[in-house]
Amino acid sequence: MKMIQQLAIAAVLTCLSSAQTLSIKGSDTLGAKLIPQLAEKYKAEGHTDVKFEIAAEGSATAFPALANKTAQIGMSSRKAKEEEITDCKTKGVVLKEYPVCFDMLCVIVNKNNPVKNLTKAQVAKVFTGQVKDWSEIGGTPGPVSLYTRNTSSGTYKDWQKMAMDGRDYPASSLKMAGTEQIAQEVAKNKGGIGYVGLAFSETRGTKALSIDGIAPIGDNKKTYVYSRECYLYLPEDATPEATGFLNFVLSPAGQKVITSTGFIHH
Repeated sequence: MKMIQQLAIAAVLTCLSSAQTLSIKGSDTLGAKLIPQLAEKYKAEGHTDVKFEIAAEGSATAFPALANKTAQIGMSSRKAKEEEITDCKTKGVVLKEYPVCFDMLCVIVNKNNPVKNLTKAQVAKVFTGQVKDWSEIGGTPGPVSLYTRNTSSGTYKDWQKMAMDGRDYPASSLKMAGTEQIAQEVAKNKGGIGYVGLAFSETRGTKALSIDGIAPIGDNKKTYVYSRECYLYLPEDATPEATGFLNFVLSPAGQKVITSTGFIHH
């Protein structure tokens, strides 16, 4: 009996030691909610030998991690820049790009804010600091509190490009580490406004605005002005664990998780 117990323990230890770690780094938009849920579903479907390490600190962090081989998959809410691709290549890492889903950047305000719609021009004025009081855009008089992502975020740069004509954020803007933090702050501040991915657009205490009369919902992915594509990046010689997970993400089962998490399937 003792021998059987020892053999059983040895088998368990062998199994644990053979578990492969899959390191995924980059975008908070993807890494805060979507990738963890995809990982849970992947394990639930029988891939219990994979241990996930997910670090969601902004799209810009994906590419150095891929170059240094501290990540096997990079998450990005924007396309890789030429210099990022080149930097990886100089370190022997040739990247392959995989579009995995669509996201919408939604303008959110406090649920008690009477404003329901803004024009694209009004959004640009708000986020560049030209509009400082809600009364200027049909709201209740009071200062506008602007919440944005931090500078390492792909969303920070995407929003600057898509909504602000590349202009700078005002010094008064409050930079948050993640999308969830933006939603939480707007929920607490009646004068708050920020941008979040579609998955966070129904955070309690907030509401998403229509832009030029078009609501940020999946059916409008081709007409809503702030739609964008999101990506996973893998080395050309990706590990079997990374390739296996990517294939799952792109499969019907993975795309179902994408839809249920508040993103738009590809």
